[in-house]
This record gives sequence, C-alpha cells and structure tokens, in this order.
Amino acid sequence: MRNRLLLALGFLALGPLASAEIALLSSGSTLKLEGHRVEDAAVVLLLRGGGEIEIPASAVRGFVPDEVVEEVTREEGDLQSLAVAAAERHGLDPELVLAVVGVESAFRPEAVSPKGAQGLMQLMPRTAASLGVEDAFDPAENLDGGVRHLGSLLARYGGDVERALAAYNAGEGAVARHGGIPPFAETREYVKRVLDRYERAKP
Repeated sequence: MRNRLLLALGFLALGPLASAEIALLSSGSTLKLEGHRVEDAAVVLLLRGGGEIEIPASAVRGFVPDEVVEEVTREEGDLQSLAVAAAERHGLDPELVLAVVGVESAFRPEAVSPKGAQGLMQLMPRTAASLGVEDAFDPAENLDGGVRHLGSLLARYGGDVERALAAYNAGEGAVARHGGIPPFAETREYVKRVLDRYERAKP
C-alpha cells in the first residue's frame, strides 16, 4: 500500500493518472475524479460525469487511487486513537492534535506534500531526523514525533497556540523574523483552518 501511495502523492507534474482517482486537497477535503492534468502552475480536475475544474497546484496535496482512500478511511478511527494517546502522553490537548493532523494530512499516514513533508503530521525529513523519527510513514512514530515537536513550539511561545501553529507550518525562523504569524497566505490560512477545526471540536 505504501508504495502505491508514494507513487501517487506529491508528483503532480507527472500528468494524468488512471481513471477513478481521488484528489487530496490542501483544505483536508477529497474529491472523486476521472483523472487530472497539469497545466503550468494549475491542475485541471476531470470530474466524474463530465466537466472539469482548474485550481492552483498548491491547493492539491496529491492523488491516490479510489480504492486506496477507502482503505485508509477504514483505518481513521485507529489513527485518531493513536493521536489522542500521543497527545495525552506528552501533555497536549488531544483536540488540538487531532485538528493539526486533520489539516496536515486528513489522517492519511502515507501523505507526501509537494515540498516533501511526510506522514500524518507532515514532518519534513530534517525535522523527523531531529526528533528521532526513523520512519515518518509509521503512524505511531510520526504522531509521537509530531506531537513532541508541536509541544516544544507551544512551550517556546508560552502556550501561544497561534504562534506555535505558524511555526509548525512556516518554521520558527519565519515567526522570529516577523515577530509573530508571518504574512504568508498559506500560513495564515493554515492557522485559521486548524483553529477553526479545534474550536468546533470543543464541547
């Protein structure tokens, strides 16, 4: 399963895939397609039943065969349990961790971003190595490392969730240079999406 997903995810420039695929959108949503094609910095999604939609390549995390997403979806409950356990083990609010995982990868352990971030919490290889994560595609390892990383950022910023999330997305250097959330559209949208999801989960 891992090899099929790695081939499908993060390689938009390869052009159309086979029919019956699912687009993994940066928003965390999915969209069933007949296929897709790449045109410059945009991706054209070929809709089932006819028609097409053109969206920026940055709005797509990758593509997987339809049956792979169905298989992963069945595992989501177990992955949520792992995420909650990691959060409790390291003293973080489980709902915040679940919100981060949901936005980062939509709970897909094999997700690979165009920039090379890997796994459930989208760890960059250098970050994963610094955290002692040997296999970023192993859900338990990825979640433990990602939660520890998020926890260290929350501690660094005195519990300021917005700054911690901004640093998780754009890096601590960017937060330091800008004295807070960087003026990057992607980072601001990321922080908003995580906080929205987090707030909706609160009782």
